[in-house]
Amino acid sequence: MTHFERKYKLALCQMPVSYDKDENLETASRYVSDAADAGAKLICLPEMWNTPYDSSKFREFSEPADGQSVEVLKDLAKRNEIFLVGGSIPELDGEEVYNTSFIFDPTGAQIARHRKVNMFEVNIEGGIRFREADTLSAGDGLTIVDTDFGKIGVAICFDVRFPEMFGEMKEAGAHLILLPAAFNMTTGPAHWDLLMRSRAMDNQLYFAACSAARDTKSAYISYAHSCIASPWGEYAGSIDSQAGIVYSTIDIDYINKIRAELPIGNPAL
Repeated sequence: MTHFERKYKLALCQMPVSYDKDENLETASRYVSDAADAGAKLICLPEMWNTPYDSSKFREFSEPADGQSVEVLKDLAKRNEIFLVGGSIPELDGEEVYNTSFIFDPTGAQIARHRKVNMFEVNIEGGIRFREADTLSAGDGLTIVDTDFGKIGVAICFDVRFPEMFGEMKEAGAHLILLPAAFNMTTGPAHWDLLMRSRAMDNQLYFAACSAARDTKSAYISYAHSCIASPWGEYAGSIDSQAGIVYSTIDIDYINKIRAELPIGNPAL
């Protein structure tokens, strides 16, 4: 059995997001620092935290991989001595814009990058219509990261609707999957709770989804409801629509307990 820290504190930063990038950078810095001060060793930001979730703004707010937002994330990880999953930002690469999560270790080194694989598309009759592929390009492949706590998986929002991704992450040894996300007020009430708890229960691991706080004045209204689902399929931590930080202890031995008590072929970690 691999030796690593088997119990640690996770934090999800359900921060407000505005149309002012500098304000968003300051807000993210404050939330991450507060979470670290509270003892969190692994911290996650929301999907598109440095920009409003507005397809007309993604290219305007986009940055290269060595841009200002990534530098802020790098500094936050190093200064607070944490593992940081930097939510996602619109990443500019040539003429393409990707929905990208950058991941850092406590030295500030970038240890992984996940580009959202499955582009969000919805067209509800009489309701919301949104198509990410109109402005964003898709990534490919799984993202599994080695940390001091073992392996974690990272995906982004609409990826959650493709369960095979998370089965592969589990098979690769992930004990936790982090999902920066931004569900809306149509799909959120209908599917958020069901999807997050199901992905945790199906794979008998922790599954944590981090959203921005709800802003009813925004062009895209986030459902919010950041949450950490346990391997038993219940919430170990959650929040409603308001701004705040969700905490939970991630306990790898508890995963093994669930896998032993309800054996469905998942190996001990």
